Amino acid sequence: MVAKREIISTKSAPAAVGPYSQAVRVGDLIYTAGQIALVPETGQLIEGGIEAQTRQVMQNLAAVLEAAGSGLASVVKTTIFVTNLADFATINQVYGSFFASAPPARSTVQVAALPLGANVEIEAVAIVNRP
Repeated sequence: MVAKREIISTKSAPAAVGPYSQAVRVGDLIYTAGQIALVPETGQLIEGGIEAQTRQVMQNLAAVLEAAGSGLASVVKTTIFVTNLADFATINQVYGSFFASAPPARSTVQVAALPLGANVEIEAVAIVNRP
């Protein structure tokens, strides 16, 4: 039996800036696209440094997960892409405030560049919340 793919889209998070979906749900799993610090209402990168960008990324990620019937508490794995590992401590502090207990598994990688000049991007895999 082939699992059905459900495309997830919400106006509470920035629209995709390319040919991809905000998230895809397959069975009880949700795979998000990487979120950067775009403000949903304007589609522009948030002003401020790495702290403001990380906070916006996490809010965007939460909005996509909520639209998919999940939430940050149901995330099992994240991948963080960052343009400067010197920002790791600040990213960690903000990220940790969104996962206060039982944080998911995580990988962090430094990359040469991110779309639209962003400094941080985060993607996630989560399980669907059951009533």
